[in-house]
Amino acid sequence: MTRTPQTLPTPLPVYDHRSGTGPTLVFLHYWGGSARTWDLVVDRLAGRDLLTLDFRGWSRSSALPGPYTLRRLADDTLAVLADAGVTDFVLVGHSMGGKVAQLIAATRPAGLRGLVLVGPGPARPAAEITPEYREGLSHAYDSDESVAGARDHVLTATELPASIKSRIVTDSRASADDARTEWPLRGIAEDITGHTRRIGVPTLVVAGENDRVEPADVLRDNLLPYLSEADFVVLPHTGHLIPLEAPAGLVEAIVAFAPVS
Repeated sequence: MTRTPQTLPTPLPVYDHRSGTGPTLVFLHYWGGSARTWDLVVDRLAGRDLLTLDFRGWSRSSALPGPYTLRRLADDTLAVLADAGVTDFVLVGHSMGGKVAQLIAATRPAGLRGLVLVGPGPARPAAEITPEYREGLSHAYDSDESVAGARDHVLTATELPASIKSRIVTDSRASADDARTEWPLRGIAEDITGHTRRIGVPTLVVAGENDRVEPADVLRDNLLPYLSEADFVVLPHTGHLIPLEAPAGLVEAIVAFAPVS
């Protein structure tokens, strides 16, 4: 089932809800991604109850007005869950979506069973996230060519099929201007350690062995200390785009952490 803003009294992000056995796995995409970033993952989860969404300002939700702050994306996600009638769920957040997932979990919503953070933005920004770095990052998706450069030299550590490489370019460019710059200029530098400390559910942190965006060592130092109950797994060979580079390994980790109840 796909729900669009036009069908709702209060515009919400577009989402897809596939009915199945629970708990519901709720997938939150990275900066530049979309609901379909998770296709290779959800295709391996036949029979599971699944929800994917396009964050406000991105892909099918690109026309929704701002602000596009992390807290707004967190509030949107909770509203989508209510609209979909999801009451028993595990959040699976990738990169920016992982930081949004931490903010959601910090509110301790009813029905939240656990958290899977995939190459997530850490609670405490790394020392490398300087104003100069953020300004440069804000232009990474300015053109198809710049997206391709970021994809091939920063985001990935494996060779992807041409169709997936093209999808990454399309999705990275399919955003409102302010949504595209919100994460690099502000969200990535936001310290949410106070929120992350309030998370009260089991958490699995998944890192990519060759991730240059959120390296495993950064996650060990800048995220794990703020989680009271967390397991940590490093997937071999993959870069930052774990859902596209290592979907089978990611599914194995998710299923082991959140089996069918």
